[in-house]
Amino acid sequence: MLVTNIALSFGSAAILHAIASGSRFGFDIMQVTGLTSGTVYPALDRLESAGYLTSKWEDAAEAHADGRPARRYFTLTAPGATALRAALAKYRALRPIAGFTPEEA
Repeated sequence: MLVTNIALSFGSAAILHAIASGSRFGFDIMQVTGLTSGTVYPALDRLESAGYLTSKWEDAAEAHADGRPARRYFTLTAPGATALRAALAKYRALRPIAGFTPEEA
């Protein structure tokens, strides 16, 4: 289901910002944003349901060969990039991302 005009909280904006900056899986996003797992994982699900993110699980065998569980990688969609651009204007504490444009998502 694509939702085109949800109001982003600062936490959701920070998560989109982290993903646009290259942090693509949950624990990495938690480290960059300082948000807890109880905030990050439900927000990732909401943002994906809204159409702002897509996700893909990595191959479990490859992850286990590295001695860790499989990661779910998130990617910003075009609507997510547009929402992030609006959030960057609203939440001035989020630093600009060099070279980020909604068209590149």
